[in-house]
Amino acid sequence: MNIEEIKELARLIQETGLSEIEIEEKGIKLRIVGARPIEVHAAPPQLPPAMPMTMTVAPPAPVEQAAAPAALKAPGKKEAEEEKIPSSWKAIESPMVGTFYRSPAPDADSYVEVGDKVKPDTVLCIVEAMKLMNEIKAECSGTVRKVMVENSQPVEFGQPMFYIEPA
Repeated sequence: MNIEEIKELARLIQETGLSEIEIEEKGIKLRIVGARPIEVHAAPPQLPPAMPMTMTVAPPAPVEQAAAPAALKAPGKKEAEEEKIPSSWKAIESPMVGTFYRSPAPDADSYVEVGDKVKPDTVLCIVEAMKLMNEIKAECSGTVRKVMVENSQPVEFGQPMFYIEPA
């Protein structure tokens, strides 16, 4: 680097407003610092003027009866049937959350059908929970009167799965 190049760098610092510059060339480091620091004033950004917008709001779509939540619907056939269950019948409830199976295998017959006589140790179904198959027994003697859950459907804790008329 010669003196002319150094003068040129000093002139660039003054013209551009840089506060300093550092250059390394052929093992020689050169640092030039301007005489006065640059003051930076941050001006708030200029935003374009707001443009007027027009919004059109469509009226709400009509609610169909089929789309209404179950709690808002009139009692259907299933709810009416549940209300007709005699108080003498014993509900066999799910002891856990899981999946209800009526048979030991997909191609096997159901453990019990409506009208079958059962004893306390008769297996009614399986509730699968966390890959464990839990046999659910009748817990009383009597006749199976209602099956409340479809095969392979989820069940909740305390949900009635069967109703048995005690003998």
